[in-house]
Amino acid sequence: MNPFQVVLLFFLIIPFIEIYLLLQIGGIVGVLPTVFLVVFTAVLGAWLLRQQGLATWQRLQNNLAKGAVPAFEMIEGPILLVGGALLLTPGFFTDALGFAFLIPATRKKLAQYIIDKGLLKAATSVSGQQQTKEKPSNVIEGEYKKEE
Repeated sequence: MNPFQVVLLFFLIIPFIEIYLLLQIGGIVGVLPTVFLVVFTAVLGAWLLRQQGLATWQRLQNNLAKGAVPAFEMIEGPILLVGGALLLTPGFFTDALGFAFLIPATRKKLAQYIIDKGLLKAATSVSGQQQTKEKPSNVIEGEYKKEE
């Protein structure tokens, strides 16, 4: 299954899960408490995102000042952004995922998984051209001029 199919499946299934959960919880606690919970989780999520984001930014700055590579912090940043976006999306399923991304222990395990599996490819820039650290190709670049 390619990444496009996974994302398409994600965007098709998640709204049904959210609507189902909103209807079930709304039926149990009522409409106004459900709306309050959705708004409350968005506000709480924004506050937690700010706190966790600042803490990650400070760790990144400290590692750079020490001369260490801030690998975890560079991976945790996008995880925090995804978690914040999920928390701002109305619904309980996306809130649960968003809060999971904001918990430091869960975020570190996810970052370690990304590093261990090599899901991100390192890239270096040489003379303005981007090259990935993969096996070299047999292509030799150059210019030619046909002479008669």
